[in-house]
Amino acid sequence: MEQLATVWRAMVLDRTPGADVRDLPGIAVRWADSRFAFWNCVTLTEVKADAALLARRLAQAADVMRSKRHPGFLWLFEDLLDDGARAALDDAAGRAGLRLAFPGTGMAGDLLPVPDPGHPDLTFVRVSTDDHLTAYADLNSRAYGFPLDEGRDGLAGSALWKNDVYAYLALREGVPVACAGAVPADGRLFVALVATDPQWQRRGYGEAVTRKALHEGARATGLTRATLHATEAGAPVYPRIGFRPNSPIRFYALGG
Repeated sequence: MEQLATVWRAMVLDRTPGADVRDLPGIAVRWADSRFAFWNCVTLTEVKADAALLARRLAQAADVMRSKRHPGFLWLFEDLLDDGARAALDDAAGRAGLRLAFPGTGMAGDLLPVPDPGHPDLTFVRVSTDDHLTAYADLNSRAYGFPLDEGRDGLAGSALWKNDVYAYLALREGVPVACAGAVPADGRLFVALVATDPQWQRRGYGEAVTRKALHEGARATGLTRATLHATEAGAPVYPRIGFRPNSPIRFYALGG
């Protein structure tokens, strides 16, 4: 949760200098109001919240989300809740007007450095141009089912992604087929926006480019610990690199 709040502060301010970045009681708001929904985020921050507190915070978070122009997600880390709150979560989310969009898993590991990866099909290039950013955005849009213009709205022209993120494209015969980024944050590398073109999935491309981002990020920073938030589809990849699951995540959208 703390990694999300730290990294997303930088991401949304890079996208929208006047972004809504607030730390409210029990809620962190990181909302760029971008058409790229991943940059519109709220998360609950209290540890061992009980069922009554959970219900209040979900209602407050939903109110924040309703006040925005573009949709986004509430990222909820289940292990921050007590047992009663976890049992009441589905009903409480529904009463707040939230629906489960998709599940995920938080992972971490003291796994760095990793060897410089190789893959017989791939070459790697660091994101450093606007064309690279467009390719990176389009891979994410295809992988997560967003219109291409929404993904581009999230990354086009970003100085942060070209200069401060260890973001890499995996190329097959010169064509981008997968991507991954590693962001230094509070003594860790945070893995973000990993995607593989759907027609090239299940070939090890996502794992290879994630290893490349981690290798180069660790080589440049000397960091040894990495964290990430995996979607259900991507979750099987990361334990092979050395990550260990540590918290289920639920991504909620408005409309329950």
